Amino acid sequence: MKEIEIHKNPEVKLKFKTYPEEIKSKLNVLRNLILETAAEDSTIEQVEETLKWGEPSYLVPKGSTIRIDWKAKTPNQYAMYFKCTTKLVSTFREVYGDLFKYEKNRAILFNLNDKVPKIELKECISLALTYHSVKNKPRLGK
Repeated sequence: MKEIEIHKNPEVKLKFKTYPEEIKSKLNVLRNLILETAAEDSTIEQVEETLKWGEPSYLVPKGSTIRIDWKAKTPNQYAMYFKCTTKLVSTFREVYGDLFKYEKNRAILFNLNDKVPKIELKECISLALTYHSVKNKPRLGK
């Protein structure tokens, strides 16, 4: 796996400190999967880690933003969010069916006790990180 340049916004670290300990570890798993997937893609050289809508967010050139978060109003659940105007989540639903739980066309949801299917989730992350290069392919096209 190659090294990638990560542009870190210090506010992300502060945001992680606000999460309950159990949630922090779950979100760190998602964060690490995003960064691993980016490092495994030969076309990605850098990732910007920042906050969007107050949520840790990951952006790459030619990709679609991925956000991760936990909300106090749903304390037993956390999520990976995708831009709702893309066909990403509908494609995930078509490919993976009920392997994941979805929130409309914007998120993959996880319960605290869920085992994260890492291989399949990394495939979803890869599609998001390369979205503008693959969006016209079958299932992602218009």
